[in-house]
Amino acid sequence: MRFAKYHALGNDYVVLDPKDFPQWAKGPTVEQIVRVCHRNFGIGSDGILWGPLPSGLAHAKLRIYNPDGSEAEKSGNGVRIFARYLWDEKKAGREFSLETLGGIVQARVHGNGETLTIDMGRVSFSKDKIPVLLPDGPAEVLDQPLTVVDRHFLFSAATVGNPHCVIPVATATPEIAKTYGPAIELHPYFPRKTNVQFLQVLDRSNIRIEIWERGAGYTLASGSSSSAAAAVAHRLGLVDRSVTVHMAGGTLGIEIGDDYEIRMSGPVTRVATGELVSEMF
Repeated sequence: MRFAKYHALGNDYVVLDPKDFPQWAKGPTVEQIVRVCHRNFGIGSDGILWGPLPSGLAHAKLRIYNPDGSEAEKSGNGVRIFARYLWDEKKAGREFSLETLGGIVQARVHGNGETLTIDMGRVSFSKDKIPVLLPDGPAEVLDQPLTVVDRHFLFSAATVGNPHCVIPVATATPEIAKTYGPAIELHPYFPRKTNVQFLQVLDRSNIRIEIWERGAGYTLASGSSSSAAAAVAHRLGLVDRSVTVHMAGGTLGIEIGDDYEIRMSGPVTRVATGELVSEMF
């Protein structure tokens, strides 16, 4: 049962190729996902990348699992990591497409694979597409009130294939993400739960975000969160189209197209390869 482990700015994933797991014909169970991701009883990771799987729409299909066993529609860091894995394993060239539950993405590998560019798709702020349960609110979810725990916020929501709640703050800190992120993730406004970004605008070309990731918790970096936060900041008129997103784990470059198509560029680091032992389960 072979595995590979990578990280993208500290956001780490275990890649499992289905051909190496014939006994998991229907994919890993929730219990198996939780055990593999556990940092004391398993390999330890922010999720599992299950693929490549056959696709009629792209070079390969990828399924993305969170540490709690739930499935994510899309992950910017996960897609970069998986693209690097396919490149390392000589299962893809320098440019190819990947199918995710959140849509098709285009990947480009630079150099020896240490940096990748992903066309993430189009960001939407539509409450119906995200979705957000604001029956009396506007069609696009921008600068709407939200009260959680002991604090009032204004939030904007977006989807780039998965749901995001972006909250501008004067200073983005790990503490604010850890304090309010869990309640916002599970807020009744978000029927599929949500990823949460606390957004601090540094200048017209730079933002900082602290992230509470749906199904994973506090996270050092996130590609889809960077995409959503940069798009919201631009939609609110706070930044230009080329944005560097600063996170606890490092920086990503985001380019925002005229129709909010997102191009993301950033690093991936190969960590380890090895064998899972059935005793772990």
